Amino acid sequence: MPRNIEIKARIAGVEALRPLVARLADTGPTMIEQDDTFFACPHGRLKLRDQFAAGAELIFYQRADESGPKESFYLRVPVPEPNALRELLQRAHGQTGRVRKRRLLFLVGRTRIHLDVVEGLGEFLELEVVLRDGESADEGIAEAGRIMAQLEVAPRQLIQGAYVDLLSQAASG
Repeated sequence: MPRNIEIKARIAGVEALRPLVARLADTGPTMIEQDDTFFACPHGRLKLRDQFAAGAELIFYQRADESGPKESFYLRVPVPEPNALRELLQRAHGQTGRVRKRRLLFLVGRTRIHLDVVEGLGEFLELEVVLRDGESADEGIAEAGRIMAQLEVAPRQLIQGAYVDLLSQAASG
C-alpha cells in the first residue's frame, strides 16, 4: 500500500508563507478546489474527493491522529461519477463530515506542499513526503522536519487529526 509522512500546521496566512514555499519549490503553484465528503469507516477513513474539472477519486487511508509527522497508508481509485457515488455511500455508510478547501500545491522533490484555505477553519500548511517502497518512516520524518525548519514552522503550530475532525470539534464546541 502506498504511504507517506504527513504533517499539518496552522499558519498565520497562505500569502505570508507562499514566498518561502515558492523559493523551495521545483514546481507550482497549482490551484486546486477540493470538496471532500467523509463516510463512516471502522478501520480508517474513507473520503470522496471531488476536484471538479480535475476529476474525482475515492480515498481510503489510515494514520494516527497525533500532532507532528505521522505515517499514512492510502489507496486511491478514480471515480467517474462522484455525485452518484456520494449518494450511494451516504445511504450505505452515512456521511460523517465534509471539508471544502482551496489548495495551492507546490512540489519540492518528492514532497507535496499544500497551502490550504479551509472553509470554516482557516489557513494551514500540509506536507506529504511520499515514501519509496522499503524506505523507513524515519527518513520521511527527517525530510518533513527539514522542510518545516526552512519554512519556519514551529512545533507548537502542528495539529493532530484531520480537517474534518477540527470542523466537527468547532461545530460541537
